[in-house]
Order: sequence, then C-alpha cells, then structure tokens
Amino acid sequence: MFRQGLGLVRRKSLSRTTSPALNRVAQYQLIRNVSTVKASHDEEQEILVAQRKVRPSSPHLTIYAPQLTWILSSFHRITGVGLAGGFYALTCGYAAANLLGYDFTSADIVGLYSQLPEYIKYSVKAIAAYPFVFHISNGLRHLVWDFGKELTIPGVYRTGYAVLASTALVATGLLFL
Repeated sequence: MFRQGLGLVRRKSLSRTTSPALNRVAQYQLIRNVSTVKASHDEEQEILVAQRKVRPSSPHLTIYAPQLTWILSSFHRITGVGLAGGFYALTCGYAAANLLGYDFTSADIVGLYSQLPEYIKYSVKAIAAYPFVFHISNGLRHLVWDFGKELTIPGVYRTGYAVLASTALVATGLLFL
C-alpha cells in the first residue's frame, strides 16, 4: 500500500482549490522572516531590564475586597491540609513509638493530658475543635451545593454565615466537654 505524507496531501489539496498566484501570496503571508542580532551578555541584560520596566505586573490580592466566599474557600483548604497533616503525624508517631520500643498507649496519652494545666487543655481542644468543626460544616455546605441547592449569590452567603455560626456554636460546645 502506498502512503503519501500529510504535507504532500496538503500541498495537492491547496493547489487544486486555489490558483498558483494565490498560493504564492498565502505562502509569503504565512511565512515570517525572523532576523537575529548578535549581542553581548551585557547588552542582552540591558534589553531584558528595559523590557521588564514596561511589563505590566499582576495585581496583588490586597487590591481585592475580602469576600466571604474566597475566605471560606481558603480556610477550608488550609484546615483540610492541617487536619490531614496532624492525623498523619499522630498516626506515624504512634506507629513509630511502638516499633522503637517506647510504651506509648492511649492510657499514656490520657495520663499526660490530665497533668496539663487547664489553660493548655482548653488551648489544645480549641486548636483541634475549631478547624475540625469548620471543615465538617463547610464540607456539608458543599454537599448541599452538590444537590443543586443554595447556588444563588444570597444562598452562597447564607450557607457561608451558617457555616460560621455552626462552627462557633459546635466547637465552643466541644471545648467545654
């Protein structure tokens, strides 16, 4: 079987449908002539600096008004990474302690925690409870959106405020258990 290259097919199809004069005009318009200039490293650096002076810079986040939507989205990601990192650190530490021969059981953790002053206990609980409850509440908000509910701008803000309120109430309740 004889195969023709794609370039040959294109040339034949172009030349059959258009005149040779039009082919030459199209070829000259489609092919760009590029010229290069030999320059030293210092000259190239000066050109680069001059180009960078007139280059527009990307706006920074500080020019945008903070909105509930992107703040909650950012905190949802941050709390997810923090909670996952804490979970993996605790799990790996628990496994490594047993492998290295340290006596590290849940009874040891309870004993250590009971010896801490009250303000440290509440601080540890708050550091764990608020991100945990926020992440769960915002995850439930996303499930509501997955069902196609509350997808209007007022609905998005309503669910955002509900997430903040439920986080404050439930996490504060967990804090005093």
